[in-house]
Amino acid sequence: MQTRPLGNTGIEVSRLCLGTMTFGEQNSESEAHEQLDRAVAFGINFIDTAEMYPVPPRPETQGRTEAYIGSWLKTRTSRDDVIIATKAAGPGLDHIRGRPRLTRKHLHQAIDDSLARLQTDYVDLYQLHWPDRRSNFFGRLGYVHDEEEDATPLEETLSALKELVDAGKVRAIGLSNETPWGVMRCLQLADSLGVPRVASVQNPYNLLNRSFEVGLAEIAHREGVGLLAYSPLGFGVLSGKYLDGARPSNARLTLFERFQRYTSSQAEEATRAYVAIARERGLDPAQMALAFVNSRPFLTSNIIGATTMEQLESNLESEFLKLDDDVLEAIEDVHVRLSNPCP
Repeated sequence: MQTRPLGNTGIEVSRLCLGTMTFGEQNSESEAHEQLDRAVAFGINFIDTAEMYPVPPRPETQGRTEAYIGSWLKTRTSRDDVIIATKAAGPGLDHIRGRPRLTRKHLHQAIDDSLARLQTDYVDLYQLHWPDRRSNFFGRLGYVHDEEEDATPLEETLSALKELVDAGKVRAIGLSNETPWGVMRCLQLADSLGVPRVASVQNPYNLLNRSFEVGLAEIAHREGVGLLAYSPLGFGVLSGKYLDGARPSNARLTLFERFQRYTSSQAEEATRAYVAIARERGLDPAQMALAFVNSRPFLTSNIIGATTMEQLESNLESEFLKLDDDVLEAIEDVHVRLSNPCP
């Protein structure tokens, strides 16, 4: 398993990261532990979660994913063998912390709650799940400025995160669902306020959504803030299993109507083209899609997720797949014709 540096923190993370947002909804505690055991045995040392998980977010299940990871961590002889990343929710989910914000008070409460569920004294990477301000994330297009918005100042948020680092509860900090302005502003404040630099940005990146390449990729290279790529298969769409209206039993898009980001007619057309590239060359479409993400020079880690052990094994095998120039050129041809149908 290849490893890559997590910013300038000195932490090395595996190129594949195990995503866990299905733990506690589509996966039981025993299934979660089985996935964690297999991922670590394969060579993955990086596990990503969030206080709002599992997904879809519901008051009845909130925090269950971290709790499942915590019960697994409790069985391990060495906590230091794994890199645990979690996230603090921003505004919008009122069942978390009574209308969550990224204020000093909220972040102290959020980390303490996460540490209790995870049954650990620290997390290796603590991320802001989404901004506390009006911005373009979760597929929103067309920035609309609001002079009257009630946003927590980034100065307060970053100063609070410094307190968590100083207390030994957090080793490194990161962003998620962030824009180029947000990343650069956090880096500027790190220099001026003496707070920790952000080490990574966790944003969507896949064959249907390569918007990270516009703006953020340059920042990743020049500033050392690499991508933690989530949804590398576009909710499983890039496997091809949903083509022609198919809805396999127990699959995410079958169970949950809210997941519409990768189901437009343009997405279907692009997916069909990418799946054809893979099948014409004897490749598994999902593994090809993951291998493409793995190959990106601005990538720190690719967050894979699965609901079955069969899916997990297939995803793990992408670590060994190197796409040749013919495949990459074919992918680029589709991208030019059907650029970012699911931003």
